[in-house]
Amino acid sequence: MARLVASIFTEDDRCRSDISAVLRTASTPISVAADGSQADVAIVDARADAGRAMAAVERLRAASASVAIFVVADEARPDVILQAMRAGANEFLTWPPVQAAFSEAIARAAARRQSSSGPRQATTLVFFGAKGGSGTTTLAVNCAVELARLSKRPTIIVDLNPGLGEVSLFLGMRSRFTLLDAMDNLHRLDGEFLRELVVKHKSGLDIMAGSDHFERPGAQDVAGLEEVLRLFGKQYEYIVIDAGSHIGPCAVTAFYTADNICFVANPDVPSVRNAQRLLERISQLGSCRDRVRLLLNRAAEPYPIPPSQIESALGHPIHHTFPSDYRTVSTALNSGVPVALTGNSGIAEQFDRFTRRLLDPSGDAAQAAAPSRLGTLGLDRIASIW
Repeated sequence: MARLVASIFTEDDRCRSDISAVLRTASTPISVAADGSQADVAIVDARADAGRAMAAVERLRAASASVAIFVVADEARPDVILQAMRAGANEFLTWPPVQAAFSEAIARAAARRQSSSGPRQATTLVFFGAKGGSGTTTLAVNCAVELARLSKRPTIIVDLNPGLGEVSLFLGMRSRFTLLDAMDNLHRLDGEFLRELVVKHKSGLDIMAGSDHFERPGAQDVAGLEEVLRLFGKQYEYIVIDAGSHIGPCAVTAFYTADNICFVANPDVPSVRNAQRLLERISQLGSCRDRVRLLLNRAAEPYPIPPSQIESALGHPIHHTFPSDYRTVSTALNSGVPVALTGNSGIAEQFDRFTRRLLDPSGDAAQAAAPSRLGTLGLDRIASIW
């Protein structure tokens, strides 16, 4: 999926805010840059001064033949539309912004970019847990290791958890720098500087360590996080984000940039209850729910809640199931060697199958199915707890 960067050219803060909100809920992942540098989509406000707006469109088109330019006006007057098209605009939209119209325009821009001969866009996977202790970091780390191993392509894992991130610990690595060092040095952030901030695992995976501050990253870091992820997108083909289990501003930012949101749940009542509420919240973010891949972790017979009933309760299919293997996972954690690299085991096999599905969704591995054996706890019990 093509990931886009948008810039909004307007002096109206309300206009900027409203368009940003519409963009973030589009079906195509898109981030909003603070300036117009290297934007894929440029949105020009022509409501107050059409002549000035058309001049801006001409400058943007002269600077880049590939940028998609959207002109926004109060009404669809034929003379203004003609001026916009002659100036080099690709799309003409009316104010106030209509979600469907913007989504269709963005989809067309993404299709044009994807069909062009430009560099391949990074694939971003965000791992998010229904509750703490659901195994989110375990799945994120092992998936990232397998992506680096199987694809042989540049891959990075980003620890988004404030204070207590464990990605480096799970991989047996130490880092002098953290995600905060990247966000606090945006003015000098380039490919060379980024390489100094990450540490490389023996699997070939790069690690962007988590913050050791409990307050950060927070709401004040959203713009910085977007910029860091945008730059990572130029350096890597796969970006794996461990977003924890709290829907804060930075997690939401990660959701908007994700190609897939890997939502980790366990087959127990607290996890399923939380999963239902969190999926409802993700649905409120717009099209993000379309990108959710439900992962059932620590699933072992007899299931406290059978997978078929979990799917019914959540209204979402289970994408992949991982077995319960406390001994293997615990040994891997204590040794700092990911399960995916420790040899043959049932859970290591599932990490391999899951990652191959990501790399080749049309392959035979895509036939992996979740177990459906009936358990002992019905939907009436689940519903009574909501």
